[in-house]
Formats: sequence, structure tokens, C-alpha cells
Amino acid sequence: MAEENYDFRKRLLNVHKPERRDHTIRPGKGEIQIDDRWDIIIPKNAGRVLVNAAKDLQDYFFVSMGISVRLKSTCHIGSDWEQDIRKIFLLTGKDSRSLAKGLDTLRSYRMLCTADKVMICGYDDRGAAQGCFYLEDLMNLRCSPILKTGDECRKPLFSPRMVHSGYGLDRFPDSHLNAIAHAGMDAILVFVKDVDLTPTGYLDFNELIYRAAGYGIDVYAYSSLKSSRHPDDTDAEEYYDGTYGRLFQKSPDLKGVVLVGESVEFPSKDPNTSGRPHEENSADGLPTGKPSPGWWPCRDYPQWLNLIKKVIRKHKADADIVFWTYNWGYVDKEHRVELLKNIPTDITLLVTFEMFEKIRTDHVTSTCVDYTLSFEGPGEYFTSEAEIAHERGIRLYTMCNTGGLTWDIGVIPYEPAPYQWMKRYEGLHAARKKWGLSGLMESHHYGWWPSFISELAKWSYWEPSPDSDEICRRIARRDFGEEGEDLALEAWKAWSEGIRYYVSTNEDQYGPFRIGPSYPLVFRADVRIPSVPHAMFGGNRICHTNYRAADNGRSSLFQFRLPVEIARLKKMRECFEHGVDCLEKVYERLPENRKSDAFAMMNLGKFIVNCVKTTIHVKQWYTLKMQLLVETDEKRIGELVDRMTDIGRAEIKNAKDTIPLVEADSRLGWEPSMEYMTDAFHLKWKIRQVTSVMEVELPAYLAALKLNDRRK
Repeated sequence: MAEENYDFRKRLLNVHKPERRDHTIRPGKGEIQIDDRWDIIIPKNAGRVLVNAAKDLQDYFFVSMGISVRLKSTCHIGSDWEQDIRKIFLLTGKDSRSLAKGLDTLRSYRMLCTADKVMICGYDDRGAAQGCFYLEDLMNLRCSPILKTGDECRKPLFSPRMVHSGYGLDRFPDSHLNAIAHAGMDAILVFVKDVDLTPTGYLDFNELIYRAAGYGIDVYAYSSLKSSRHPDDTDAEEYYDGTYGRLFQKSPDLKGVVLVGESVEFPSKDPNTSGRPHEENSADGLPTGKPSPGWWPCRDYPQWLNLIKKVIRKHKADADIVFWTYNWGYVDKEHRVELLKNIPTDITLLVTFEMFEKIRTDHVTSTCVDYTLSFEGPGEYFTSEAEIAHERGIRLYTMCNTGGLTWDIGVIPYEPAPYQWMKRYEGLHAARKKWGLSGLMESHHYGWWPSFISELAKWSYWEPSPDSDEICRRIARRDFGEEGEDLALEAWKAWSEGIRYYVSTNEDQYGPFRIGPSYPLVFRADVRIPSVPHAMFGGNRICHTNYRAADNGRSSLFQFRLPVEIARLKKMRECFEHGVDCLEKVYERLPENRKSDAFAMMNLGKFIVNCVKTTIHVKQWYTLKMQLLVETDEKRIGELVDRMTDIGRAEIKNAKDTIPLVEADSRLGWEPSMEYMTDAFHLKWKIRQVTSVMEVELPAYLAALKLNDRRK
């Protein structure tokens, strides 16, 4: 049955997967089984986070394991708990100093499992909640309410772990917050234009902060506040106190603010820049030839940061002020490092993990552009800035996208390439040990979707944990059974290999890979993608429909570069097709309670294949178009038009083949800032567009050529 648009939100609201339990599994030696006779016990004075976690655990047992356990509160925890049996105690260090001994990290916890009880003691409420989620994780992997006896203390390795909403731009219903907390994340990002104002309209920041706090989650403002004053201006402090200062005055429980060049650029006096905002970067209608301040490491950014810091910390002394250097990673190291030598040391530096790295493949050099998994990182840009941050004692975060998605393909929920993600985890841990990397931004506005990839990240980001290979195999066994485990791993290895063939370019990420099979084939007349009026980046705002390959101004790109890219994408397609084939072999043998997730994963794999097909067709179309526009031989012109028509027909078939995929899963084809771009409506629009080019525009071009010939 086809899903309607946004039906995916119904799935997002279900935090616990129903009927996970395998009733054939029995406890072995040194294991206990929880049943209906058990109770969950919390202190009478438990805080909101712990109460919510206890209720969640009770719901988990009911929904996922088919068990009805009781939830009780008591004043007597710490005195007679050793005599109780069949109890799950949820505590914090203030309830039991002995159990909390050795816990020294925020959100850390101890889980003590004996033959007749389970004790979870958190360093704080958030730690106790994470202990509850760990309990769920263990039982999920076992597919049964069975636990091994033992004593274990665990702590998180990164904080904050920040994500944007995967439900809708800046939209965070309680269930989504709960799922984010389950994934081990502890912070969310909200786009901020003013107090209680986001790009999509009014949002009560304090209400969101309150609800998020109940799940152990902090809220960061992602700044889109105007910065129209230079720090030297006489009214600069008053002006910024009325923007950033007022924001923290009205919402003092915001954890911090993220400042990125393109969103906060101010009228810099750096002579390397135009001193103007990006949208006004011209003089008398002529380009200045210089970048705007949002795209250059301006020498007066430290002055600006100190002023922003001053007005914010007047209202919140411990606000986390995060300065992100995303926009000028392309600039020579000398200029970037000079800036970082002068920024204040009591703020946080955020550096993107893999961007701007030069990758040489098959005699063609590509630059890692906006967020790609094709290169695991770290890149030289990250390394150079991490070194200076470590040297100066500046707190270091990175944008790493380990929520599970990058801009490689813009309208999917996550990239199912676990072994490539594991390589990124390894790089992040190395950076943690070498340069003190402590915090992660794990998604941009494409949001976060719960998946087995985010499970892998969570396991990797807590200590101790089994290695990622073991966890990956255990997840495969859980979701595909012992008989399907190896085929699932084979599929994931194929997809992980496939993503490494992806070529990261702006032309593709802002082109066919941004929206996939609804991307048009343009000849000369450009088109505008239909979109809803409330989309932050609707229409062609972040998707350039008239594909133009560029190679530093060299017009010969399509002759030399595109064949290499096409060949690599064909290998990528083969890898993803093989992964789909592996899952199809095991799908029919799965029990009903495992089929829906397996089907969604297969469907995602097929959608990615079709996105790759579209990108190949777009490059082939562009190559032929460029040849056609300079061709004068009549026979050759006819051949080129015929070949373009063949590609058009193949792409129409690809779009038609994609319609049942997006109808089966309404999350495919959607992205929070663009809204729907590749649903059935847009795919049918694309089919009409390509048909029109073949049946109207190309014949008209040929007719005009013949008319011109007759005139000559």
C-alpha cells in the first residue's frame, strides 16, 4: 500500500520497534531473564530525565518484548535494596555513593546485573537515562529480555553530539527528542533569526528547551542573526546586545550558539574582502573580485567574536560559543592559521572533518565539497586547524555527519555504508586522542534518521564497547537472522565499497545527486522545480537545474573529466545493485516482524541505484549537448540528437521505475529544508519535462538550424 507524503513521521514517532522478541531464545549460564514479575524502581525525588527514562523503559518492555513490568517510586533506595529481588533500580550518584564510585564523567553510568536484580546508577540523571537505553540496546541485540550478569561502568567519549531535526525543519516532537536521546546524542540545533523566530516562523524556544531538557538534551542556536555592524562602530555593542544578547536574555537556558561565516558575515574591514554581504557583493552592479566576509578568514573576526562573547555572556556566563570555519577551508593554511592564532581561547572551534581534501583518482583531481562519505577523513584542512586549536588550548568540535547522512545524495534518510562510516569513527577517535576533539555536529539541515548506522556510531562513541565489526555483525544477525547474516554483511560491504566510487563535486551535489531521479535534463531552456511556498530552500535555491560542469574555467572538462566520473559512477551503481541482490535473496526467508525494515533497506538501495543512473545520464546528456551546440555537420547533428533522445528515454524509464520506490517509503525524496523534491508528483513533472525537450525543444532546434542554412 502506497504511503502518503509525510507518512514517514508516523514511523519516527514510534521510538521502540514492536515485537522484537524471539521466544525461542532461553537464558544460558550466567544470564537472567526479565519477565512480568519484575518492577522498575526509581527514587521518590527523581528528576524529569530519570522519570521519563523509567517510563520509556516500561514502554520498551511492553512494545518490544511483550512484558508488563510495574513502575514504582520509593523513599528507601539505598537501605534495603540488597534484599529485593526481580527489581530494576534506576539511581544517580546522589542516591547511592557506593554504586556511583568511579563515575567521573557527565552522562556516565554503572550497570550492575546480579542473579535477581539490575542496578543502573548514573553520574547524573542523564547518565541513568543512558544506562536505561543501554539496557534496551543489549536486549535488542539479543532479541530477548535476557541479560548477562556482571558489573560495568561506561562513559561517553564525545559531548556535545548535535543534530538537526529529521522530523521537519526545527520541529522536535517529544518522541523525536526521545529517539535522539536513545541514539546517545545530547544536543539539538535550531535555526535562529531572532528571539522565538526560525526561517519557518514562530517557535517558542523556551518551551522547546524545557521539553528537550526532559530527555537530557541541550539546545544550540544555529545563528542566522543579522550582523550589520563592525565592532568599531560606536553603536556596535548596543546593536549586538539587542540581537545576540537579547536572544540569551530571553532564552538563558540555551546551551550555546553556532556561528558560521555565511550566516553571520559582518562588514569586515579586511582588505582581502569586499566588506559587503554575499548578496550585495558588487559595486555599481559590477563584481568586486573579492570574497565577501562570510567566505574569508577576516583579520577582524577575533574582534567581532570578542564582542559577541561579551554581550552573550552578560546573560549566560557559560554559553558555548562555537565558531565554525566551514566557509574558508579553501583558503591557504597561512591565512586560516593566522586567524586562529588570534581568536579568543574561551570559545569553541568547529572544523569540518573531510571537506576541501584533494582526491586524485584516475588522473582526475576532485575536491571534497559539502559533506561526503566518499572520503572518510580527516582532511588536511581539519588537521591544520585541529593542530593550532590544540596548541592554544581551544576546545575543538568537528562537523562529521555521523548521524548517518551527508550531501552525497540529498533526499535519502541515511547512507547504508557501515564499513566506510567505521573508517570515519576511527579518524574521529584518533583526533580525540591527538588533538583533544571533544564534540561532534552529526547532521546539517537534512536532519537525523534512526538507523543501524546511528546505532554503530553510538556503540563506537561509548567506552567500553565491542569493536565496530562485531557490533555490525550482531546487528546483521538481529535484523536478518543467522541464515541471512552473511548476505546482509555482504550487501553492506558492497555498499561501503560503492560509496568510495562517488566523486564529490559541487556540480553533482547541487545537481542530480541533490534530488535524484526527478532532476531535469535541460537543453537550453532552464526550468524551475515546483515546490511549496514554506520550504526554506524551495525550487532551485540549492539545486541547479541547468547542469554545467566546471573545471577552473576550462571548457574541455566534459571531454576529459566526465568520462572518468561516469566510469566511477558505473562501478558505484554495480556495487549498490549487488547489495540489493544480496538482500533480495534473504528477504523472503525472513519472519514477518523483520520484513518491513529489510524491505525499507532494499528500497533505499534501489533508490540510490536510480540516483546514480540519473547522474550518469545527466553527464552523458551534458557531453552530447555541448557537442551538439558547436556541431555543424548535418549528419553528425542528427546522430547527436538521436543519442540524446535515447538517453532521455532511458531517464524517463528510470524516473518511472522510481515512482513505486517513493510511494513505498515517503521519506525517500524529501529533505527538511527543501521539503518534497522527488515524490511521485515531481517524478511525473520530470517525465513531462524530458518529454517536452525531446518532442518540442530539440525538433525546434533542428528546424532553426535548417532555416538558418536556407537563409545562407
